[in-house]
Amino acid sequence: MATTTQTAISSTQPSKPINAVDSASNIPRGPVTASLSFFSPPTEDSVAYQYVEPQPTGHPQRNFSDAYHDIQISDIRGSESDFSLDTNAFKAVSSVPLSSEIDFNSDDSVKQKYYPEVESLLLKHLPGASRVHIFDYTIRRTSPSAPRGPVNRVHIDQTPSSALARVPLHLPADEASELLKSRVRIVNVWRPLNGAVESFPLAFADSTSVPDEALVNVKLRYPDHTGETSGVKKTDGQRWHYWSGIDGDERLLLQCFDSEKGARVPHTAFADPRTKEGAKGRESIEVRALIFG
Repeated sequence: MATTTQTAISSTQPSKPINAVDSASNIPRGPVTASLSFFSPPTEDSVAYQYVEPQPTGHPQRNFSDAYHDIQISDIRGSESDFSLDTNAFKAVSSVPLSSEIDFNSDDSVKQKYYPEVESLLLKHLPGASRVHIFDYTIRRTSPSAPRGPVNRVHIDQTPSSALARVPLHLPADEASELLKSRVRIVNVWRPLNGAVESFPLAFADSTSVPDEALVNVKLRYPDHTGETSGVKKTDGQRWHYWSGIDGDERLLLQCFDSEKGARVPHTAFADPRTKEGAKGRESIEVRALIFG
């Protein structure tokens, strides 16, 4: 995936959203039309796949391609309360207390300090949730030297089958069998790490506007196992959003699976054409969790 190195500048988030680019903060705001990368199936009649690590000699890294479409993306800034996980599969959370994890450079520190904060946040904002099990996290930076950069392709992290398979994968067999009898959700908790987002914001689609027919299973081939994610095809009527200038005291909850209500959120990073030269590169963390109840 392409990444871009950008120079950080100081910024101050305004108290009210505005259209276009906020000249004081370098943060693009308001509706925008941008190109998003959707799933285009393999030319041959075969199962779509992608190697997560370097692929074996003689095999392509993936056998599907991209279909780019210009999409109108609305800004939820100022209307955050209009959306919910149960219906739209995303939720914006504001006024989150300062994290005790500052650097996000140590795996042990992230798990010891930040994981408990994420668990508390999920239990607070997901009605009915009785247990949270965090199974991994990813830090993304727009730097050529970063292990992971923003993903510029529309996707959902799990398919229904791969989501349920994570329960026995991460929990003891006797617990897993009981937990699978209750409601199971997978939610990502997303936040920036270097202040308000000025470039490569995250776009997400309203679950109610994306039919199941738009989703395509993609095999993720790891060295030791094969997982599965959902590619997303462009269909009529999809409604896309972003949260302009999401800052360090805000969290975006992205639901990838819900065994009861079915809401799931396609999402992708995108290049905002209004991004100014000198805007800082995005740094973010997403924590993925199983939620029961």
